[in-house]
Amino acid sequence: MIHHPVPISEQEQDQDFFDSITEDEVIYLWRSIKGKGLSEDEAWQAIVTGIALDMAFAKSRNRLQTEH
Repeated sequence: MIHHPVPISEQEQDQDFFDSITEDEVIYLWRSIKGKGLSEDEAWQAIVTGIALDMAFAKSRNRLQTEH
C-alpha cells in the first residue's frame, strides 16, 4: 500500500509552533527581558511582538516554498 502524506495546513503549523513553547520558557524570557530595564508590560509586548513576527515570516517562507 502506498502512503501519500497529507500536507499540513498553515493553521496546523502555527499550532505546532505554539505547542512547542512551554509556559516556563515564556516566563524565563519575560523575566530576562524585564531584567534589562523594561517594565513588565514592555517586556510582555516584546514577547508578543516577537512571536507575531516569527509567525508572519514563517507564513511568507511557506508561501514561497509552495510557489516553487
